[in-house]
Amino acid sequence: WDQRVIDWMADKFQQENGVDLRQDPMALQRLKDAAEKAKCDLSELDSVEVNLPFIYTTEQGEALHLQTEVSREQLEDLTMDLIERTFKICSEALEEAGLKRTEVEEVVLVGGQTRMPLVQRSAARFFGREPSKGVHPDEVVAVGAAIQAASLVGGASDVLLLDVTPHSLGVMVFGGGFEVIIERNSTVPTEESHIFTTVKDNQTSVKILVLQGESERAEENELLGEFVLQGLRPAPAGEVEVEIKFSISADGIVSVSARDLETGQAQSITVTATSGLTEDEIKRMIEENKDYLLEMKHSEEQDAQRDVVRKLVKEVMGLLPHVERILSQSTLGDPTMAKANEVIERARKGIDAKTTGELVRDEEALQRTLSVFRGIVERVPAGD
Repeated sequence: WDQRVIDWMADKFQQENGVDLRQDPMALQRLKDAAEKAKCDLSELDSVEVNLPFIYTTEQGEALHLQTEVSREQLEDLTMDLIERTFKICSEALEEAGLKRTEVEEVVLVGGQTRMPLVQRSAARFFGREPSKGVHPDEVVAVGAAIQAASLVGGASDVLLLDVTPHSLGVMVFGGGFEVIIERNSTVPTEESHIFTTVKDNQTSVKILVLQGESERAEENELLGEFVLQGLRPAPAGEVEVEIKFSISADGIVSVSARDLETGQAQSITVTATSGLTEDEIKRMIEENKDYLLEMKHSEEQDAQRDVVRKLVKEVMGLLPHVERILSQSTLGDPTMAKANEVIERARKGIDAKTTGELVRDEEALQRTLSVFRGIVERVPAGD
C-alpha cells in the first residue's frame, strides 16, 4: 500500500524534474515516511498535502522540493487491485472451509490498512454484513496469538481452537514432480508419512528436497530445506524403500525425517525459514540432483483408486459428444462443458504421480460430472 503511494509521488517528481528519488536512500526514506502518513491521514480526510522541501540537490547545487496533493480517490485508484486480490483470497478461504459468505457470523478486520473506508465498504459488500468494530485492527493478531498461547499451555479449556497448515507440504520426486505428504488445511498438530523407492540401480544416497505449495511441478513451489540420507544398500532400482515422515507440532514447527526401512539409517531436518529460491534455481537443483531423488511407492489402494478414476474418465468421455450436442442449443452449454472439460483434464493430468487423496478428489468431481451428464441425457432421448 505504501509502495503504491511512494511510486506515484516518485514518478510524478521524475516527470517534473528528471530525477528518480528512489535511487537516493535519504530521499527514499523521506518518501516512505510521507507516503505512510498520507495513507493514514486519508482514512479521515478527503485529501492531504505532501510537502518535502530540499528533498534533492542537483550537481549544480540547485535544491529541489517535492510538493503535491494526494486525494483519497487517488489512493483508492492506486490500490484497487490490492483490495480485489484480498477478496479473492477470502473467496478461496471460504471455498476451502466449505462455507458460503452468508454463513460467516462475524467479520473481523485485521491490520491498520483496514481503516481505509474503501476496504471497510468492500468488506461489508463482500460478506453482506458490516465488519465488527469491537476489536482493534492493530491488536487483533496479538489477541489471536494470546488465545493460541493459552490453548497451548492448557489455560483455555473452554476454547476450541483448531490451527491448520495453510500450504501443502511434500518433497520433490524423480522427474521434477511434487509429492504432497501433508495436505493444506490439515489440522495442527499432525504427522504423515509416505514410502518411496530408489530410481537408480546401486543408488546409495538420496537427497530430500522439502517444498510447500499447490503445484504438481516442484519448480513452481517454494523450497523450504534439503538434506541427504546416505548409506543405502546398493540394489536394483525400486528395491530399497525409504520412509519420509513430516510432522508439524502444535506451535507450528515442521520436522522432516527420512529412514531406510531395511537398515534403520535415518536423517532429519527442522524447517526454520523459506529459501527464497527462484523457479529457475529450483529447476537447476532438479537437474543437478536427478540421480539422487526418489519416486513414490504406489500402494495397492492407490492403484485401485487410479483404476476407478480412469474408468470414470472413460465414462464421462463416452457421454461427452451426446451432451455437447444437447447443450449446444442451450445458453448453459458453454459454462457446463467448460467445467466438465476442466474436471476431465485435472483428473487425467499427472494421474500416475497422484496421492490417494488427490485421486479420491478427482473421483468425486468426476462422479458429480457423470451425474449431471446422465441427467441431461435422460431428459433428452438420443433420437431428439
